[in-house]
Amino acid sequence: MFTGIIETLGTVTHIEKEGTNVHFDIASPITDQLTIDQSVAHNGVCLTVVAVGSEHYRVTAIDETLNKTNLGSWSKGGKVNLERCMSANGRFDGHIVQGHVDQIGIVDNITENDGSWIFDFSFDSATGNVTVEKGSITINGTSLTCFNSKNGKFTVAIIPYTYEHTNFHELKIGDKVNLEFDIIGKYIQRIIKGYQ
Repeated sequence: MFTGIIETLGTVTHIEKEGTNVHFDIASPITDQLTIDQSVAHNGVCLTVVAVGSEHYRVTAIDETLNKTNLGSWSKGGKVNLERCMSANGRFDGHIVQGHVDQIGIVDNITENDGSWIFDFSFDSATGNVTVEKGSITINGTSLTCFNSKNGKFTVAIIPYTYEHTNFHELKIGDKVNLEFDIIGKYIQRIIKGYQ
């Protein structure tokens, strides 16, 4: 389990395809603290560390992950939001984040707002996912609060610290982002709608 509070940025140093799988080598300030089999959220995607070197570590994404996330568009040199699993004795600063991306969202607009940034996003509402005004959303692994919540659209405000210490400063209009919707909202929706 994660909280959506990004620890650091990593950099993609190597990408290697093997069948339908893709291996990513990531350099980061926390590489020397990682162990094989550890779960780390990468742009909100929970991936298992499969190898650790002196300067980078490796994770592998399978076809299912590549189809549901923005990992397929990663390139060498790209910045990745990183968060290790929440420790049992840590503070719960964000919200409950599983690291299981629900779907891709698109950056519709970015507005600089005298010291902060307003990001507008859209997503395919046919999947049944919803946002709630002032509810939680995870974007590329970052726990944020929604407003202007509409069918298939929502907005978030980004403070300077978050803008600088996550990959939000690299996003452009039209970019794809990983969205994980609030788990409590998903359970409530399932109770109301049932299985279809």
